[in-house]
Amino acid sequence: MTRRERAAHKYADDNAFPLSTAVRTGELKEELKRRLESMVKAAGFDYYLFAAFPRGDSTAFLENRIASNWPQNLTNLYGEADLFYCSRLVGVLKRTIMPVFCDAGPFAGDAANQENRRLNALFRMHGLQNTFGFSLHDADLKQYMFAFSGSRAALSREEEMDLFYAAMEALDRFSSENRTDEGPPENLTRREIECLRWSAAGKSSDEIAIILDLSSHTVVGYLKGAMRKLDSVNRMQAVARAFRYRLL
Repeated sequence: MTRRERAAHKYADDNAFPLSTAVRTGELKEELKRRLESMVKAAGFDYYLFAAFPRGDSTAFLENRIASNWPQNLTNLYGEADLFYCSRLVGVLKRTIMPVFCDAGPFAGDAANQENRRLNALFRMHGLQNTFGFSLHDADLKQYMFAFSGSRAALSREEEMDLFYAAMEALDRFSSENRTDEGPPENLTRREIECLRWSAAGKSSDEIAIILDLSSHTVVGYLKGAMRKLDSVNRMQAVARAFRYRLL
């Protein structure tokens, strides 16, 4: 049996998780929770956390948390503490694509203050001593993180790979069914994309005209067409949306 087959057999039940069946958002989250419960149990942990990776414009724990089985009092206190975006675990995952195993307050910040000590004590009290965590991107390049916590020791390499692959399957399922922005309502032409690409590189309309051997008027026309199709009010917004749609 291959590693992929072992992981599929270990973490997935085709009867419980019908991958070919379209489900509503609420049902999809319940399916995700069942998957995570199965994964955390098979790996020998007690708790799981699946969350969007915190960004500069979205740092709060509760707005990024998608699914977890943490005790409610711990969830509430951690949300109030506002330490998720600057926690040790998030800090480490910003610097590596590899899974990490933490045994020293991964969800608290680095400051040695009373709030961190209180949080670490609460995490230990509930049995979240050790955490195995990693980040993953979906097909739309949105970043997420998984964290599995409990009292067990570090995983073997094979256990890490099985859990990592199972998380990839769960994320791909969740993301594909939860996708909202697959592309602009109207396709951009090759020239419109070329003009946007050079605009993203900081080139002016006159410079783009020279590079593409077009008139400045024509370049402006292409950029206006791209902005209209991307429902943007200026070039900067059009470039940002083009990147989001993976056109550039």
